[in-house]
Amino acid sequence: MTKHRWAAEDLPDLTGRTVVVTGAASGVGRGTATAFAAAGARTVLAVRDVAAGERAAAAMSGTTEVRELDLANLASVRAFAEAWQGDLDVLVNNAGVAMTPFGRTADGFELQFGTNHLGHFALTNLLLPSITSRVVTVASGAHKVGVLDLDDLDLARYSPPKAYGRSKLANLLFTLELDRRLREAGSPVLAVASHPGYTASNLGTKGRNPYLVKIANFVGRHFAQTEAQGAWPSLYAATQDVPGAGYVGPDGRFELHGHPTLVGRSATASDPVLAGRLWETSERLTGVTFPLSAKP
Repeated sequence: MTKHRWAAEDLPDLTGRTVVVTGAASGVGRGTATAFAAAGARTVLAVRDVAAGERAAAAMSGTTEVRELDLANLASVRAFAEAWQGDLDVLVNNAGVAMTPFGRTADGFELQFGTNHLGHFALTNLLLPSITSRVVTVASGAHKVGVLDLDDLDLARYSPPKAYGRSKLANLLFTLELDRRLREAGSPVLAVASHPGYTASNLGTKGRNPYLVKIANFVGRHFAQTEAQGAWPSLYAATQDVPGAGYVGPDGRFELHGHPTLVGRSATASDPVLAGRLWETSERLTGVTFPLSAKP
């Protein structure tokens, strides 16, 4: 008997559920939001460019809402969280920047680390009292080359791939420590992670050499998954029976393509001591702390 390979059409009926997807104006985030909305969820597109978010939402079926969120600005993160009312079933921390030249967020953090990790760290903890089911954080196979030196967060020897890999390593360490804290607090919420494999998107193209971007786009059109397929691991992680701190990616060769399944991660991404130290550093940098008390 052939084993069933899960896809978006296997999503359960999500009528009555509320989902937030960050970075949902394009790419994998748009694919994720589209599938959630089609399955009946009230789907909130949390985006930096509201006009782009509204264009994306207009092409989706179901109930959608667009809200402004700039993860590179903690004031924007706080404003988004303060405006939230009611339960939030699933938060998908999808947004990110990749391979950018050295830059800083509005709060002075290195851009890729500040956006991809610290912005989502703050957002998750600020929304956590409203979250009822899961936090899904989108990482990448690039985490395997990431090195996290908490004494060198500006990356004295900066390179775009090094900074990106570090931010994706931070995503997995964040998920590991968040899940531990949720279990300690007796919370029913699960913290899980996913990665989309090789998926066609505009991530990592801004500011790059136009000739190289054309080559990347050509390769992507012919070899990459669609954004809808790239969304499958996040959708699976958000709705299927996966363990706390589980990591979902494509089941194909080198995890580049395929249907969602649990995948492995580097030893560094599994280090609970480093995860705890990153959490403490992130609290200090953002001024945001874990909002739940430990179970007596």
